[in-house]
Amino acid sequence: MSDDQPGSSGHPAASPGPLSLDIHQLVGFCGQRRPLRAEFRFDPAAALVVTVTFVAPEGRIPWVMGRDLLDQGLSVLGGLGDVQIWPVRPDGARTARLQLNHRDGMALFELPLPPLVRWLAATYRRVPAGAELRDVDWDAWAAALHESPEVRSD
Repeated sequence: MSDDQPGSSGHPAASPGPLSLDIHQLVGFCGQRRPLRAEFRFDPAAALVVTVTFVAPEGRIPWVMGRDLLDQGLSVLGGLGDVQIWPVRPDGARTARLQLNHRDGMALFELPLPPLVRWLAATYRRVPAGAELRDVDWDAWAAALHESPEVRSD
């Protein structure tokens, strides 16, 4: 791996930094395009998920989604519930559509694929698929759960 690739800072603990993308929200029946920014973040300690923060004039809106779901949706339809993502090629551009469903409504976004594919690949180099839970101390987790006031075995 060369030193100019994401996640190759010379030590194994290096994580891909945040990815900031110019995206579009598709609004209304005609699909008007509203530009905004999306920030993708990956934390190796929570490697099953990716956090996407949508930066709009109204404020910052975070959304957490499965990393594997995001990865799947870059090549085929991924997701069935609150998050769905699929690749499209309008006008020959390599893009994906991301649909977020919430009890208050639905939002549809268009994302550029190439930088997202590269960034996501860097997350998998940092924490490979299937290794997301290998460092979990299950005994400590179970002890903390047992001590939680919400969990009682009476």
